[in-house]
Amino acid sequence: MKLLKWFLVAMLGLVAAIVLYITLIFDPNDFKPQIVEVVKEKTGRDLAINSDLSWTFFPSLGIKLGGITLSNPQGFKSAAMVSITEVVAEVALMPLLTKEVEISQLNLDGLTLSLETQKDGRNSFDGLTGEAKASEVSKTPANDASNISLAKLDIGGISITNTQISNLDRQTNTEQLLSLKSLTLGRFQLDQFAPLNYELSASLPDLNVTSSGEGQIKVSQNLQQVVINDFVVTNLLKGKGVPNGELKANLTTSLEVALDKQTMSLVLASFSAADIDASGQLDIAYGNKVPNIMAKLEVGDVDLDRFLPEQSTKTPETKQTDTAKVASVEPDLTAMKSVNLDVDVKVKSVKVANMKTQNWVFKMAMKQGVATVSQLSAALYGGTIKASAKLDGRSKVAKYEFDKRLKGVDIRALLIDAAEVDMLDGTANFNVAGKGSSLLPDNLKKNLLANGKFEIADGAIHGVNIPRMIRDAKAKLGGDMSSSGTGEQKTDFTSMTGSFKVAKGVVTNPDLNMASPLIRLTGAGTANVINEALNYKLTTSVVGSLEGQGGNERDALYGVEIPFAITGTMSEPKFALDTKALLDSKLKDETNKLKDSLFKKFGGF
Repeated sequence: MKLLKWFLVAMLGLVAAIVLYITLIFDPNDFKPQIVEVVKEKTGRDLAINSDLSWTFFPSLGIKLGGITLSNPQGFKSAAMVSITEVVAEVALMPLLTKEVEISQLNLDGLTLSLETQKDGRNSFDGLTGEAKASEVSKTPANDASNISLAKLDIGGISITNTQISNLDRQTNTEQLLSLKSLTLGRFQLDQFAPLNYELSASLPDLNVTSSGEGQIKVSQNLQQVVINDFVVTNLLKGKGVPNGELKANLTTSLEVALDKQTMSLVLASFSAADIDASGQLDIAYGNKVPNIMAKLEVGDVDLDRFLPEQSTKTPETKQTDTAKVASVEPDLTAMKSVNLDVDVKVKSVKVANMKTQNWVFKMAMKQGVATVSQLSAALYGGTIKASAKLDGRSKVAKYEFDKRLKGVDIRALLIDAAEVDMLDGTANFNVAGKGSSLLPDNLKKNLLANGKFEIADGAIHGVNIPRMIRDAKAKLGGDMSSSGTGEQKTDFTSMTGSFKVAKGVVTNPDLNMASPLIRLTGAGTANVINEALNYKLTTSVVGSLEGQGGNERDALYGVEIPFAITGTMSEPKFALDTKALLDSKLKDETNKLKDSLFKKFGGF
């Protein structure tokens, strides 16, 4: 027992001697000039440590320093790039002898980081980073990080308070401000979860953000795995570009990073913002030259109209002027080559531009700069939409191709909601396949090449009553000028079919066929999608009684073909009946009657 007692006394004496030697004989301030000189040599910057480095003794041995500044390059707005009010690190000495690190507390207070980018491109980091010499690189083991291991790491806590980060960009005349009020890590040990929380605010151009979060973090013994569990984040966004000026976004997530395998997995347990709920998972493998990303997401009801800006009250002339000012520059899609994607998204419902859809399924893969949408399907106005597409972003001008099919869609409801056009009614089937190049709005219309077919059953053309127009025109040609069509402006039909081609911004339909119990209609024409002009020629034939839509003469015009025209624009179509054809038809009819009469009088010759 005495031997053990004297051994403990000896050990305590040794520790005391080491502490006395370090604190009384070893003065950390002796190294300040050397540190300042090395920083100046390596970066060309001035490092200042204005306060003396001092030891702390309670509750454990530590070092305290403050008044630290690192200068910005000359000519920058802020003289100091980095300034720190105070840093305190308290470390247990004896565990260091066995590769065990025990830090009682690490406090960092008053960190200010002032970043700046000049108009000529110079920034605050110039000179701070450099490439290692080839000889140095060759001496560094490729998997050096995987060899790092600590017998024990025990940190009583880390506290970072009152941090300010500013980023001034003189090229865009914008400034961003980030204020980290606090970042706190509780007692931290390897292979053990430790509490982590933060609170920050940020001021960006036209946007202010406040955010806070808390969760659990764990680092493996070999420092190769990092796990964050049940991290709950609350965000509040305010600004002119935010719907209704304010948006709350909350999420709960978990993250697992494997540094040795170079993979990352993020699980989004819940997300809510602007009445949108979502959950999903994101897996990233970043070990290759081109990282691979797999994303799965399930979303509830989405109302995108809430996020769209209000319609401008500018006059058409002003809008054209503003459009002319926008530079016609193709979107830069080179970033598509820098990542491989595999995305699977399901959405309960989507409302956009007042158009309503349900049960969206979206599957897309992107590899080597080519994005392929293998499935895009949804329920749409009583029917379905299915599509596939490909976007090639490898060249300067993007190329695309697509195949889209609509089946059993209520075409009237769709047109009213999507384009505010009440012109056509019925159940529609629609197929179109096409390709093109350029993503500029004007070029999209000009360069599109497509072919398609359509079929509409049990429908009607709204805004015109063709049988009534025929009856009224015939009556006026017969001398009854009092005839005036009244009632519903609608032409019913049992079927309407046709095909179309799209080229140079013009849709051409050569084979329109419409059938109804009263009339038959065939036609051909064009619709210009650039200026929305319509140029359609139709031929109408009466095959039944006009009585069904106001007529009272059965088969009076049976077999007579009457040209019918549609002009104007898609939003304001104009319908016109060719009365000259009716006059020619009537003259032909009277001539035939006269010929029959003369034939009878001359004995059948």
